[in-house]
Amino acid sequence: MSRYNFKEAEAKWQKVWQDNATFEVTEDSDRAKYYVLEMFPYPSGRIHMGHVRNYTLGDVVARFKRAQGFNVLHPMGWDAFGLPAENAAIQNNTHPATWTMQNIATMKAQLKTMGLSYDWTREVATCTPQYYKHEQKMFLDFLQAGLAYKKESWVNWDPVEHTVLANEQVIDGKGWRSGAAVEKKQLSQWFLKITQYGDDLLEGLKTLERWPEKVRIMQENWIGRSEGARVFFEHTDRDASLEIYTTRPDTLYGASFMAVAANHPLALEQAKTDPELAAFIQDCNALGTSEAAIESAEKKGYKTQLSVKHPFIEGHTLPIYVANFVLMEYGTGAIFACPAHDQRDLDFARKYNLPVIPVVAPKDIVGTDEEAAWLEHLANTAAEAFAEDGIAVNSDFLNGLAMADAKSAAIAKIEQMGRGKGTVQYRLRDWGVSRQRYWGCPIPIIHCTDCGPVPVPEDQLPVELPQDITLGQAGNPLDAHPTWKHVPCPSCGKAAVRETDTFDTFFESSWYFARFTDAKSKQAFSKSAAEYWLPVDQYIGGIEHAVLHLLYSRFFTRALNDCGYLDVKEPFAGLMTQGMICHETYQDSGGKWLTPQEAERLGEGQVKVGRSEKMSKSKKNVVDPELIIGTYGADTARLFMLSDSPPDRDLDWTDAGVEGAWRYVSRVWRMVHGALDSLPTVGTAQPGSFSPEAIALRAQTHKTVDGVTHDLGHFHFNKAVARIRELSNSLEAFNAGDDASAWVRREAFEFLAKIINPMMPHLAEEVWQALGHKTLIADESWPSVDPSLLVDDTLTIAVQVNGKMRGTIELAKDCPQDEAQAAALALDTVIAAMAGKPPRKVIVVPNRIVNVVV
Repeated sequence: MSRYNFKEAEAKWQKVWQDNATFEVTEDSDRAKYYVLEMFPYPSGRIHMGHVRNYTLGDVVARFKRAQGFNVLHPMGWDAFGLPAENAAIQNNTHPATWTMQNIATMKAQLKTMGLSYDWTREVATCTPQYYKHEQKMFLDFLQAGLAYKKESWVNWDPVEHTVLANEQVIDGKGWRSGAAVEKKQLSQWFLKITQYGDDLLEGLKTLERWPEKVRIMQENWIGRSEGARVFFEHTDRDASLEIYTTRPDTLYGASFMAVAANHPLALEQAKTDPELAAFIQDCNALGTSEAAIESAEKKGYKTQLSVKHPFIEGHTLPIYVANFVLMEYGTGAIFACPAHDQRDLDFARKYNLPVIPVVAPKDIVGTDEEAAWLEHLANTAAEAFAEDGIAVNSDFLNGLAMADAKSAAIAKIEQMGRGKGTVQYRLRDWGVSRQRYWGCPIPIIHCTDCGPVPVPEDQLPVELPQDITLGQAGNPLDAHPTWKHVPCPSCGKAAVRETDTFDTFFESSWYFARFTDAKSKQAFSKSAAEYWLPVDQYIGGIEHAVLHLLYSRFFTRALNDCGYLDVKEPFAGLMTQGMICHETYQDSGGKWLTPQEAERLGEGQVKVGRSEKMSKSKKNVVDPELIIGTYGADTARLFMLSDSPPDRDLDWTDAGVEGAWRYVSRVWRMVHGALDSLPTVGTAQPGSFSPEAIALRAQTHKTVDGVTHDLGHFHFNKAVARIRELSNSLEAFNAGDDASAWVRREAFEFLAKIINPMMPHLAEEVWQALGHKTLIADESWPSVDPSLLVDDTLTIAVQVNGKMRGTIELAKDCPQDEAQAAALALDTVIAAMAGKPPRKVIVVPNRIVNVVV
């Protein structure tokens, strides 16, 4: 028998699916829909193993749901704008559009070799005017609805990429792509008002029951809703107040200093006449604006000559510092510091020798002999702040109150005095969408000296990027273009200039899932198509997008809802986050990273084998999917991705694992072809009776289908693979000695073909055809199981003696109690445990347990 020719088989079935438009879909009100979507890729040039895993997971779900009768939408496109394309174009002396489209063509061809069930008629590339003209219209609608605005803002500036970064794009104080230390810079920026939906975004998380809990928690923390108070501290030397926001008004009696951000108006005013302060502010600006960078930096401050009055303590004043750990963008850009109960404040106070005043103590020591010593230690020597719940002390009218009650009482007092007001605050800040680069969607605004910012008229959309662009110079290429930006004002007709910033690329990925519902529409999408397909039933992608992309998409859907585009608010009903692909790392004697192929050539003794880590180009521990698919076939790669570990966990790539997957693919093919001569023809009627062996195989087959159905529905793909392998073992060992047994064998092979179809679709088609079928297995229904075959005729029953487990017995289901008792008493281990004593009582719980009492 010849070997399985995967190259021929996979190419054949991929062409058949394409020629038959097998996976193309339209809305069908008579069928239940199911929308499966993997996060679309950036066209970097070649797919990697992370792509292979992500898209295999999605394809399994799509094919499974299709077999179950759902009208399945499974599209693919390209997140095609972005600075990497611009940088690559500079390096390769080409145009970003040319570079991007070439990469798309390469990656699309690679994806097609995987046999993925995409409806390619819905393909989109976000860098095309046909796509981005719709988001330009959306932006103008957001502007009209008050959801978009422009303001001067301190931003994260990447000095290498010469562009603004969102806070989410700053990782450990560095640009998420360039790795450069981020700086603060003040620019006029366009923003989307995501904060308007703070409460709704939080409430919506409660409805996302099919999202991983860790993702919901990450979003909840990022939104960061807090209840507190705005408090006005009167200046001692002027008729003005310093406004702060605090979540802990219950600790106001512990205030020892005030701190303002480096770019707070008060700090900037003082810096005009204080060179040392001006230099300090410049140092602070080098930190960037992200909380991660500020939290990890050494806490530094500069004492001004200003002070404020304490709102509760008559005659008590607090000095004002400019501090590098205070964010201008959060709250009011100013805080009161209570060092005893905030670690950051305590570190600062110890460094600058400022008072530490405890105003909260643990419940169990308040009023005891320990209280005074504990408070003295916290005030004078403690290295850690007390940030736990407790009882108010040293706080006048708050003394003795629990924290929640003290907070309410403090807010009431502040409001009574006219010094502030209780309020709700969010950690979430509005989304800055302006980027200073060429390869992005132009922001459709024209700036007129007389009229101000004027929207581009709708009939002039899209505002397209100029093709004759000079890249490689510092700054924004669009701003340097000699003609593109010069246009007449649509309002007054005078000379004006276009907005030269382009949108953050998360703008494109925040609505692409809706475009897929009606990708050829002259509108962004028809409302009827969006109503039919949305929300996405199953979304699949990396956990690294838990805050950035997913939060922006949830905001965008709400904004589109408010602007009349959609009737849904949550874009993704279900979410699965897959783990990373890992591989051993290799280095030579000099510490140089080696590819797996280089390590194999050098051999043992010449290579240091490191731990398994996420595949990365920097450590060269990557495996080329094209090589694997070319060597073993797409079904082998898919099977390995599914069988080794649960999809949400990291997967260790091993040559042995891939070899094992290939052996199984070959084995199934050989097993089926070796049995063809002994099988009855397609459609042969079911025999009236079966041998015990045949009944056992039928029961295992139907139980396997039932188990795989459950496993695929719950993303337990590795468990499904294990069940299928067990059935294969039984099929291979089964001896079809009569016609009835041969019929059972055919049924088992047909069921096997159907349940491997989501995982190994080419092999499944090949087996289905070999079994004599003329249809595509891709169009076949999921196999139905016989409920009577799922019920075991015998059960394993536990036997106890005086409550201790002593063995098990096999009994017929619902057997008489006297038979169960006799079988239990005959067990050698039970006889030994009874030690010659007669049983006082034998308790039989039918189909569950027998307990012998002696």
